[in-house]
Amino acid sequence: MKYEELWLLPVVQVARLLRTRRISPVELVAAYLERIDAVEGSVNAYITVMRDEAKAAAWEAERAISRGEYRGPLHGVPVALKDLFNTKGVRTTSGTKVMSDFIPAEDCTAAAKLSEAGAILLGKLNMTELAYGATGENIHYGDTRNPWNPDRISGGSSSGSAAATAAGECAAALGSDTGVERSL
Repeated sequence: MKYEELWLLPVVQVARLLRTRRISPVELVAAYLERIDAVEGSVNAYITVMRDEAKAAAWEAERAISRGEYRGPLHGVPVALKDLFNTKGVRTTSGTKVMSDFIPAEDCTAAAKLSEAGAILLGKLNMTELAYGATGENIHYGDTRNPWNPDRISGGSSSGSAAATAAGECAAALGSDTGVERSL
């Protein structure tokens, strides 16, 4: 597979290729960052892209894997998180301007577990403001577009997670389900 097509691979295959050292975390992160650059203007899945942090984490993962310190199937895999998951030292907006400068002092459990597993965080994903809504509309950070038809929005409060994964802007993403009950 060509370097510029790595984003096409399913996460299970990415993990297998990393484990067997047929691809490196460094080239994989570079491929995803190039993909983000290529499509993000029309998709708007990310609120924050962590370009420098992802590159540094990729080098660290590559060194660890080459020393035989493989942590498991997520080691070196580029992922992204819905922007309501707290990430230590990284802005977490929850899709609202009210929290546009909020920088958590610690990771939430999900982010900490991904980090322990060696996953590489590419960035924080767009979402419906405060996760309250069923569409990909966001008046503060722009609407998340459907990557296959940018004339339409991506549905769900985790719109950025869905769109980034579908567009190949990350190998995997976490979203959430608020479970808002509505009565008619």
